[in-house]
Amino acid sequence: MSAGSSSDLLEKLRQLHEYSPCDVSDALLKLQKPKSGEVARAGFLADIVPIPPSQGLAADVSASHKVIAPACTLKLVSKNSPPASTPPAENAIPKGSHWVDLTEPGSIVVIDQPEGQKCAAVGGIMAQRMKKRGVAGCIIGGRVRDMAELKSSQLPIFALGKSTVGTGAESTVYARNVPVSISGVTVSPGDIVFCDPVEGIVVIPQELLDETLSLMPKLVSADDKVKEAVENGMTVAEAFKNFRG
Repeated sequence: MSAGSSSDLLEKLRQLHEYSPCDVSDALLKLQKPKSGEVARAGFLADIVPIPPSQGLAADVSASHKVIAPACTLKLVSKNSPPASTPPAENAIPKGSHWVDLTEPGSIVVIDQPEGQKCAAVGGIMAQRMKKRGVAGCIIGGRVRDMAELKSSQLPIFALGKSTVGTGAESTVYARNVPVSISGVTVSPGDIVFCDPVEGIVVIPQELLDETLSLMPKLVSADDKVKEAVENGMTVAEAFKNFRG
């Protein structure tokens, strides 16, 4: 990524901090057209919560609690059911290396753990190493352990739940920086992950980032007019008709 494009991305991330994950999902609901029979996820990673649960839930909820950064991804598979194919060489973990040592500074690490597993995908050592490498945050579509160590690492972590069991009991690493699925939402490397410990997490496909940023001000403005009208006594039905169209 060139310095120019990096600067452009940083400005877009700054703009995103002015909005909430709900604003993002409202925009994605209009921009993304699900196939027949599909549920409109609008980028929302359902049931992924801050770990420990109290993390970030301060009385003063401000933009400083938001973590917004490009995704780098890691896909785990069951150690008892290896995939039929091997990943491309550029996505494989080199022999003798550990995935956590390859995490990218300034990114949010998104980990896809097989559904139903009871072991942890991330523990205290992994969190400490990611923080040392300058990772902005970590999302696990599965479980974590070492709650006290996770908290002391000060790395923003979001997951489905917790465990006491290490990763090796059930999981093995398949590949890094490949598309993964978290709560039914596909996350590709470079997609923008918007984490808010109060509202939730939403993922913006990188190809929709500009359109999302362009559409959100109009949607927020319309909602502000609706709120003002309802406050002044107008019915919701009238306000929606007048300002949402």
